Amino acid sequence: METLYDRTVHCLVCHQSYTTKKVRSRFLRPIKHDTDFCSYYPSEEVNPLFYYVSVCPHCGFSVTEEFSSYFPPNSLEAIQTNICQAWNGKNYNGKRTFQETINTYKLGIYCATLKREKHIVLAGLYMRLAWLYRTYENTAQEERFMRLALQEYTFSYSKDDFQGTHMSEVRLLYLIGELHRRLGEPKQAILYFSKVIAKKKETIEKRIVQMAHERWQEIREQQKSSPPEEKSGM
Repeated sequence: METLYDRTVHCLVCHQSYTTKKVRSRFLRPIKHDTDFCSYYPSEEVNPLFYYVSVCPHCGFSVTEEFSSYFPPNSLEAIQTNICQAWNGKNYNGKRTFQETINTYKLGIYCATLKREKHIVLAGLYMRLAWLYRTYENTAQEERFMRLALQEYTFSYSKDDFQGTHMSEVRLLYLIGELHRRLGEPKQAILYFSKVIAKKKETIEKRIVQMAHERWQEIREQQKSSPPEEKSGM
């Protein structure tokens, strides 16, 4: 059986249909996970991150399954002007290389921005792009997109726009804390991990609470073992 299959997508902008590749669920077997939920796979072909963004070959409008069908006032016109009229007809609907995958994410981010999608949707794009760069050990780009993801996750939490999505409040708080930790901001990380731990009696996501406690403990241990001048900067 082929690892990839064709999924049909109906474009919300030009209203034409097209197919895009997805990884069959039976092949989605990660070999390890990071503490911010980044998953590693045996090869590019079975990495679902490569096929997260769907790109319409007819007009260039690029989406994920998290995009809404609603277009705020003037957003459709902005997409038609900035994306569709400049579209070169590039087809991303076959098997993708790493660079092609990066291109699809940047198209998705541009479309989400013009469409004024929820902060949680943009955060998801930035986060996955950071993960992709991490798997290729591009630290500078990984950090760049983690910072953008952190900004969007924080906006999402403050505006409650994650409500009604697959993202729970506990998971969102944990991710904000973990991004602060990975970006060398332990005080902010502890603040958000503490918010997660405080919800341990009201959430069913006990594993997330445990992970927050583990990260909080790791920061404390690092602070204890750090030289005095490093502690003062924390």
